[in-house]
Amino acid sequence: MRIAVDAMGGDHAPDEIIKGVLEARRLLDANDELVLIGVQECIERQLTSDGSGTNSIRIVHAPEIIGMDEAPVEALRKKRKSSIAVMVKMSSHNEVDAVISAGNTGACVAGCQIRMRNLPSVNRPGIAVVLPTFGGPVTMCDVGANIACKPINLHQYAVMACVYSREMLGIKEPRVALMSIGAEDAKGNELVKRTRELLKSDSRLNFIGNLEGNDIFNGVCDVAVCEGFVGNVILKLSEGFADMLFKAIGYELMQESPRLANEFKPLIAKIYKKYDYHEYGGALLLGVNGTAVICHGSSRSRTIKNAILASKKFHTLKINDQISRSLSKASVRPNSE
Repeated sequence: MRIAVDAMGGDHAPDEIIKGVLEARRLLDANDELVLIGVQECIERQLTSDGSGTNSIRIVHAPEIIGMDEAPVEALRKKRKSSIAVMVKMSSHNEVDAVISAGNTGACVAGCQIRMRNLPSVNRPGIAVVLPTFGGPVTMCDVGANIACKPINLHQYAVMACVYSREMLGIKEPRVALMSIGAEDAKGNELVKRTRELLKSDSRLNFIGNLEGNDIFNGVCDVAVCEGFVGNVILKLSEGFADMLFKAIGYELMQESPRLANEFKPLIAKIYKKYDYHEYGGALLLGVNGTAVICHGSSRSRTIKNAILASKKFHTLKINDQISRSLSKASVRPNSE
């Protein structure tokens, strides 16, 4: 399998990105190829400083970089030699099987849509992220690809996320819930109410109803469906709260007793790792005709390593084929809402 990684995307690029690629290389098969895309001089310098050399990893030069604050479509149009633009172009020309980036999310999504196109029957792709919870992993879709959703979009997110949950996470019959401001049927805005009717009418979905924000981490569902604006807020809030909570626990233990803090340090580290989003690597962009993983801007080496492994599993399991089959059997069509 050929996996392309944007070496210039993210807060810690290119150092952490390249380190993650090197970590993943040791876990892949001999015939798997890793391709680093970005400023060649920077990539070669980092590979040399790590003592790895450049022989075992292919480098594709992309002299331009799309910043995190740039307008996605305009940046793609102006910077055709950027790492993101080159990466998605290679995928569209079947030069690589998967693309991974921790760079500008909007540019990644737009580039994948423009170059890779959508799968048959997919109206709009959605970013599916795995939230680690005490009750097990919860797949949430969408968390940022589409902030102006229609009911058909959310229905398709539910179908695609169920395939992902079943095949990638091993959950046989994922319980699907719709994010709302209350569990009652009458709660929610017009989008939520109309989407609820679509989800209820699809007998293939194990739809359990509306889901309030405080129930996401209580093991109530396996798939949570929402528009990208809501999903992104939930994701960022969850990450920030988790970081704050662990810092607060560490601080209080240290205030109580430095010895006690040192005793609990291994346990806290174990718990943190179990619920750390870095362990899942990144978020799959479901619905595009290819394998695309979008990583957090703060990604570290282990994030990239896990994203590479996740992309291989997604590609190997042919999840896109299963998504296409599931949507082709749906009674709700893209132009029906």
